Amino acid sequence: MTTQLPADIIPNQTDPANTASNGPAVLDESTIGTYTSERTLTRPRASAPQDYDLVILSSFGGPEGQDDVIPFLRNVTAGRGIPDERLEEVATHYRANGGVSPINEQNRALLAALRQAMAEKGPDIEITWANRNWEPYVNDVVQQAYDEGKRKILVLATSAYPGYSSCRQYREDYGIALEKLGLDGKLQIDKVRQFWDTPGFIQPFIDGLVEGLTDVRAQLAAAQQAAAGNGKIRIMFCTHSVPTNAANEAGPRGVDYEGGSAYVEKHLEAARAVLTGVQAVDPALLDEVDWELVYQSRSGPPSMPWLEPDVNDALEALDGKVDGIVLVPLGFVSDHMEVKWDLDTEALDTCKRLGFAATRTPTPGTHPAYVEGLRQLIAERVASTAPAQDADGVQAARQSVCGGNGWFDACNPDCCKSQRPGSEKPVIADYQG
Repeated sequence: MTTQLPADIIPNQTDPANTASNGPAVLDESTIGTYTSERTLTRPRASAPQDYDLVILSSFGGPEGQDDVIPFLRNVTAGRGIPDERLEEVATHYRANGGVSPINEQNRALLAALRQAMAEKGPDIEITWANRNWEPYVNDVVQQAYDEGKRKILVLATSAYPGYSSCRQYREDYGIALEKLGLDGKLQIDKVRQFWDTPGFIQPFIDGLVEGLTDVRAQLAAAQQAAAGNGKIRIMFCTHSVPTNAANEAGPRGVDYEGGSAYVEKHLEAARAVLTGVQAVDPALLDEVDWELVYQSRSGPPSMPWLEPDVNDALEALDGKVDGIVLVPLGFVSDHMEVKWDLDTEALDTCKRLGFAATRTPTPGTHPAYVEGLRQLIAERVASTAPAQDADGVQAARQSVCGGNGWFDACNPDCCKSQRPGSEKPVIADYQG
């Protein structure tokens, strides 16, 4: 089975060499005939709704002060043997902001917004918060929930895309917690699907890109001298880089992905959905505009290949070729440290040095459409608010602005699984069909 060529409303300038290896670098007439899409998988994606008694908003976590920075980074890099001296190099990003990661306050704001939305529209379920790398820790929150009599929990992770760190690792967090706490078989924990393709996730980026393109055009109109003098603008959709082997492992096995990885493919799908939304608002905003997917925030030894190009390298490659840049943090749901430092500091500094008119658009944060979209994702899993009481009915009611069927409520056993020896870990939301 094959899939249709994706709609590409304006040229995608992504370097074809910027790929993992699971599938074609680019979908075109030469590759489409042999391409087997993830969309051709016929197994159920949606689950029948249930009576959950707690929702956990689950995130990465971050330090709350200078004394927390190194302990936090030790948590993040646990098991890798990285000395504190190297951690201190990364710590400078946090120390420049008082040792406080903005992610915690943003999650508190999102939690408050979700509580209000659920109080107004349902479902009538308690919602709390847990982190992987800082307080409140997953294990502590799970134990407290069990002690309070909770028996069915639904986890909403603050990440939109398929991939190990963005999906499977959250499933492992809770699988490990159940095993460590001795609650396996006593407490059911499920997970909300990845949501890169939902209207609520895409709309804030549409709104932001409309404003961003307008802003850059205004900067160019007011500028005495342009970088290239050709009026061209490049949109850079930015996301977190990952090792190429991890990119290869993203998503179910046995199918192909545009760009070589489910992680890459879903970002490309989201980018096109954002551009389609901008075109619907004002087609003229996309005149003399092209776009690419770029990466940021890589770590690890230089010998390990990661997804490229880095955003700053991509900017350097545009020297003398465009006048304006719009940085769209498509891979991020809030303005945490990697957005504030890698884009607002380093990338915008590069733009300034190269003479580009530039801006960085907002992340979803607590945008009303995003909050409502998350509420709907929770509501479709809960019996009292679901659009149907069977899995097929829930699936039929899903909305995708990327033209697919939505992600899986329970993932294939090998989905996003690391192939490294010793990486076998307990997980939740594992498909048993």
